[in-house]
Amino acid sequence: MNNMPAIIVLAPLLGAFFSGLAAWIQKPLSYYIALAATAVSSVAAVGVFKQVLTAGTWQYRMAGWAPPMGIELRIDLLNAMVLVLVSGIAFVNLVASVKNVDQEIPDRASSFYVMYQLFVVGLLGVTATGDLFNLYVLIEITSLTSYTMIALGDKDRSPLAALNYIFIGVIGASFYLLGVGYLYITTGSLNMADVAILLKDIQGSTAVLTAFILCILGVWIKMALFPLHVWLPNAYAYAPVGFARVVAPLMTKVMVYVMVRLMVTVFGLEYIFNTLNLADIVVWLGVIAILAGAFMALLQTDLKKMLTYIIVCEIGYMVGGAWLGNSLGMAGAILHILNDALMTFALFLAVGNIIYMRQQVAFSNLQGLFGAMPWTMAGFVLAGLSIIGVPPTCGFFSKWYLVLGAFEAGAYHFAAALIISSLVCAVLFFKVFEICFFEPMAESHGHHGTAAMAEAPVSMLAALGLVSAAIIGAGVYAGTIVNTVILPFLH
Repeated sequence: MNNMPAIIVLAPLLGAFFSGLAAWIQKPLSYYIALAATAVSSVAAVGVFKQVLTAGTWQYRMAGWAPPMGIELRIDLLNAMVLVLVSGIAFVNLVASVKNVDQEIPDRASSFYVMYQLFVVGLLGVTATGDLFNLYVLIEITSLTSYTMIALGDKDRSPLAALNYIFIGVIGASFYLLGVGYLYITTGSLNMADVAILLKDIQGSTAVLTAFILCILGVWIKMALFPLHVWLPNAYAYAPVGFARVVAPLMTKVMVYVMVRLMVTVFGLEYIFNTLNLADIVVWLGVIAILAGAFMALLQTDLKKMLTYIIVCEIGYMVGGAWLGNSLGMAGAILHILNDALMTFALFLAVGNIIYMRQQVAFSNLQGLFGAMPWTMAGFVLAGLSIIGVPPTCGFFSKWYLVLGAFEAGAYHFAAALIISSLVCAVLFFKVFEICFFEPMAESHGHHGTAAMAEAPVSMLAALGLVSAAIIGAGVYAGTIVNTVILPFLH
């Protein structure tokens, strides 16, 4: 019970070790060990979340060593929620992806499960840690496993996509590490809580400003904020389906969480919005990211590529909202971390199902999907409507908070960008729905063929059904989430 914060991270770490050993004995064991490890991590995350809700922030010292010498996991309302999100998606995705893995990379399945768990360890560690340097180490664990997993994908294009990701990822990590170095020089500590206290007396320092800019720039590169996004579309589009399903909803959202953590916990909102004068510029960057992502998505003819550009657009929502300088905007940005992870996960689950049955998701290959895969398309339509912002799906409520925050801040251009992007997403998804509605043309010209029903396996449909229900649940309980988790964290 008292070690649950450590169990969240250690369960998939041990799972990776034993999955690797199991591959020498019987390869299918690797999958079951990974499944058990992520299940344990999910249960522990839920337990920690319940404990934090009732008893407040949980400070856990690894091996009993006190910071700054020891490693501290500091779990408050925000990262407790994100831990549940990350571990839950990692578990559900494993259930859904086993058949995709067997189909795409049967000879490297054991390697996939080992790297998958290490990737999850990195994400969970990034979310739970209370130490700035450990945050860097864990980001790199996540990145290194990402490079490997992406390279396992499309044989022709994924190696180059992974290489581009490596180059840009190293630059982002270097910026962040330099920023941490400046913070250590000026404060003598790497513990987030200690640094936050020490920075209050030296906020006018040029070194602190430099550290802030370097850390934020590094995180923006890692989250693919436009125009630093160039690595993302190919990396996510050419990765194996089982990995694309988990990296697309989680990687960028966890990095948005890191940005919020740096803003709220380390540097402080007063320093950012009262001492610095960067908020207007960053909100404009968010606006540009939203519009650029939306319009680049319009140009795509492949469903997977289209969704990756929508991710670029959604990053603009969260960055712009967090920098509006009011509680509504920040609440909307944090709520969108949760909502966008669920929506993107559902969309990529549906895409994975389609790829399993049809091998590709070019628009020209989508005809007849409503007849052939009705359950998959039901989940896809629901997630698409949520991305557009149709109530009562969760996407509507986070956009609502963001628009209210924009009006309160007088950032009408940000509100306009949100509305325009929603309209563009409506055009995008209804174009896809239209293609999927029509039956494929028969080989004999002039006649339409009939698409026989050929749905994805039950495990894939069950995962999509569960996430679809979560999209509705997160929408219905959006007010509760904001009032119980997000606003208490901000206050």
